[in-house]
Amino acid sequence: MILCNDIHSKLNPTRVLEVLQPTTEAAVVEAVRQAARQGISISICGGRHAMGGQQFGESTLLLDLTGLDAVGEMDRVNGTIEAGAGIRWPQLIDALHARQIGDDPMWGIRQKQTGADDLTLGGALAANIHGRGLLMKPIIDDVEAFTLVNAGGEILRCSRTENAEWFRLAMGGYGCFGVITSVCLRLSRRVKLERRVEIITVDRFLPLVEKRIEEGALYGDFQFSIDEHSPDFLKRGVFSCYLPVGEDRPMSESRNELVADDWRELIRMAHCDRAKVFDRYASFYLGTHGSLYWSDTHQLSVYLNDYHDQIDRDCGSEVSASEMISELYVPREHLEAFLTAAAKVLRQMEVVVIYGTVRLIQRDEESFLPWASEDFACIIFNLHTEHSMDGIAKSADAFRALIDLALRFGGSYFLTYHRWARRDQIELAYPMFRRFLELKEARDPEGRFQSEWWRHHRDLFLQP
Repeated sequence: MILCNDIHSKLNPTRVLEVLQPTTEAAVVEAVRQAARQGISISICGGRHAMGGQQFGESTLLLDLTGLDAVGEMDRVNGTIEAGAGIRWPQLIDALHARQIGDDPMWGIRQKQTGADDLTLGGALAANIHGRGLLMKPIIDDVEAFTLVNAGGEILRCSRTENAEWFRLAMGGYGCFGVITSVCLRLSRRVKLERRVEIITVDRFLPLVEKRIEEGALYGDFQFSIDEHSPDFLKRGVFSCYLPVGEDRPMSESRNELVADDWRELIRMAHCDRAKVFDRYASFYLGTHGSLYWSDTHQLSVYLNDYHDQIDRDCGSEVSASEMISELYVPREHLEAFLTAAAKVLRQMEVVVIYGTVRLIQRDEESFLPWASEDFACIIFNLHTEHSMDGIAKSADAFRALIDLALRFGGSYFLTYHRWARRDQIELAYPMFRRFLELKEARDPEGRFQSEWWRHHRDLFLQP
């Protein structure tokens, strides 16, 4: 047995039978068929950042898809690229650049997850992720087609016109329906962007972001104060947006950027000195006002593996800890009221917020299990979580309270980050969830694809 865990929260220790790293689609097919002959189940992982247990299953055969990183045909006319599901975002961006040397304009990715880069394309599809695009739907909107190996070892090409139901189920299906091996990703023209930075309060965010969108802004977010002792808690923040500028504007050879040591210090301050960390962060971003970036590479970011080990030592923690993430959604007109109520809840529960941001998302009308059921404001919380029974229970209670708040405002939450939601919360946020489980059973009756995430929800919905 091999012990696996996720990289960020480190709260999903799981023992698997074996880890295979296929490098071809044929190898995936053979692994699925061999598992069927042996009567064992399969779990699927990529970058191992997911925190909800989707990528590991106790006593399963774990398929690590990071070896499926080949880049296939690129359509320079329509702007698509075929790439292996195990490719990571920096690899894909580099490959696109290499394919287009001398081309002007170039094609680039539309969006990726923020906060980390060593995440796979297949994992992005499995969770139906989003980035910081101001007028973008989840990534299903960026996918032309993909290839799936199902529980029977069949190879299916899935798109809006071919195997369309498989397309809808596997996008945001958390690996329940098969192994995505290759993706045809839609691209957009790579453009030069200027960063605009302002310090505002949340009541100004939506009117200002709408104004910036009218001016042409493509990306942006609002990163709010995390000092629970300040009246600015969850109210005052750094609003950054990115507007296209003329291609004749020269890029600076030296640009003020946060490097690994900067991020390390900001994270330390977020744990030990939250009264000062917002001013430090805001000061840096204000210094980047007017800087130029490319629309694809500006989405890349620094991630510090195992950063919390040093934080625990610096803060004198008696037990190890990490951050747990959750993402809540509310109709945009309720954003300010939600954050006001959330601040009250988090203060009362004495929960420490390490990072938080607000983004926008447009409605997803295609996936079977859409989290973006309307045009929402997305509120992301990173909560400090001690790795003790009491510490984990405290974070779980806090996230359930935040989900209740979001639901009260007609919102929802992301299934990706944890398994702490109650069944009634799941049913309110995802009224099609029971049907999702039924379709999983119908298309995989032997339970070939299993994970701790799926087992948890299966058992939860078996209860009377």
